[in-house]
Amino acid sequence: MTSPDVDAYLDRLSAEHRDVVAALRELMRECAPDAHEVISRGSLAWQGAKLLAILSLSRTHVTFAFARGAEFTDRHGLLAGVGKGTRHVKLKPAAALDRVALRDYIHQAVQLDRG
Repeated sequence: MTSPDVDAYLDRLSAEHRDVVAALRELMRECAPDAHEVISRGSLAWQGAKLLAILSLSRTHVTFAFARGAEFTDRHGLLAGVGKGTRHVKLKPAAALDRVALRDYIHQAVQLDRG
């Protein structure tokens, strides 16, 4: 069950983003079943003990960012970003999602969150 804030966010999604966001929500439910969907900084996010991941929408893609992504082992070479914390993957609406890589990143986020 989602919150009214999450429902309102989902209702405002453009047609181009709906499939990508639906796929990410499905992967998060599968790989991080204890995470809660929340709205953080105006975007859909997933919260464990701390923030696990957050979406950012642009006209051309969906950015799926991991709060502790800099600590990940990037076996798939998809993570972008610099700095001490966040890493992200840019997902194009028409492109196929690399579900294997995304599952791996989500599992790493959950493991780091558990300490």
